Amino acid sequence: QVQLVESGGGLVQPGGSLRLSCAASGSTVYYYAIGWFRQAPGKEREGVSCSSQGSTYYADSVKGRFTISRDNAKNTVYLQMNSLKPEDTAVYYCAAVRGWYCPQSSDFDSWGQGTQVTVSS
Repeated sequence: QVQLVESGGGLVQPGGSLRLSCAASGSTVYYYAIGWFRQAPGKEREGVSCSSQGSTYYADSVKGRFTISRDNAKNTVYLQMNSLKPEDTAVYYCAAVRGWYCPQSSDFDSWGQGTQVTVSS
């Protein structure tokens, strides 16, 4: 089973950018759908983006601002976040499931520990 470690979170002003990384070990990300999720205090976890060999997904709330990419050689998936808003503040998690397409959230079976993103002036 793949193990995941997120990094790149931090404090940023509204309108700023961050790039999150999801480094995988134990298996190659090529065979996995990798998703980014977030959970804000008092709110349910929501899917943000997903990348697989067969599909890419973005939540409506981040379309045009966030970009997911993968570097199979580095076994890492990135989430570039631009034009950040205070409502993007959350703990961001990456998750993985073996497969060619992005599934529903409940199908992801490997999760990282999360990285905090805070958007505030």
